[in-house]
Amino acid sequence: MTDMIVLENLTKRFGALTAVDDVSMTVGRGEVLGFLGPNGAGKSTTMKMVAGYLTPTAGTARVMGHDVGQAPLQVKAAIGYLPEGAPTYGDMTVQSFLKFIAEVRGFSGAEIGRRVDRVREMVALDEVFTRPVETLSKGFKRRVGLAQSILHDPEVLIMDEPTDGLDPNQKHQVRTLIKDMAAEKAIVISTHILEEVEAVCSRAVIIAHGRLLADGTPEQLLSRDGRHNAVVVKLAADTADPVVAGLRALPEVAAVNPLDGGPVNGVAAFRATPKDGRSIVVPVGDYLRSENVTPEEMYVERGQMDDVFRQITLTDQSEAVGDA
Repeated sequence: MTDMIVLENLTKRFGALTAVDDVSMTVGRGEVLGFLGPNGAGKSTTMKMVAGYLTPTAGTARVMGHDVGQAPLQVKAAIGYLPEGAPTYGDMTVQSFLKFIAEVRGFSGAEIGRRVDRVREMVALDEVFTRPVETLSKGFKRRVGLAQSILHDPEVLIMDEPTDGLDPNQKHQVRTLIKDMAAEKAIVISTHILEEVEAVCSRAVIIAHGRLLADGTPEQLLSRDGRHNAVVVKLAADTADPVVAGLRALPEVAAVNPLDGGPVNGVAAFRATPKDGRSIVVPVGDYLRSENVTPEEMYVERGQMDDVFRQITLTDQSEAVGDA
């Protein structure tokens, strides 16, 4: 995998405030990186430094081998950037704005029309193509901002809250577009929508108070949740006690606990938690079959990304955490 974004000890201070604190990471071709953190964590500041809109206080950022501080024009040519709020020129129509962006990007003649038509179709802007940007809904303005960021088909995409303001159908469309583009690009998405990480991202990092706290695949991050790979079993309450005892005796099982609320309509539900987060669905299923027990329901839990997020960002941050 080719590293297309490289951050080394990247730091940004505003007076006494350290907004980004010694962040180092890489993003390779084919990766969609989810950039997560609470409000004020340093996400947007980091992205602005990578895109060349803020100068680092210390450290370096390189895009496609170009140092952002030493070769800003080459970096900006290689990047498609969707900033927070997607600022545009409200008095322009969508069509004229995108043509303007094409000209700024150095295209001319018939190529302008081809580029504009391509992103119009990709982002589904036909409905508003001839309308002034200022008359559009927040969702359509966001889509216009997305269109300008991909108009020159950049190899690196930096997107701050790309689905902000979109309805569920529009979010699905944009997420599909991101996944379709991912193979040949390095894409960084800042988002507060944790479901977006699982839906789109191949990797995620979590930042808080300017420090990088976790870095891993969504599955690796989910493994930090105590419910990851736990098996929930529901069966007739009057048969539950011996089954629970048998499951507790399995060497792969750390604990078996009833779910909150107790039996409902004669059905008991309990959770078998694995040791070391490993999958236990096979030994649990084998045990139930050996006892001729047919559960009412049985399923594996993956964990909750929002619980992992809270666990990481609310614990002691005196030391940054490495790989998840």
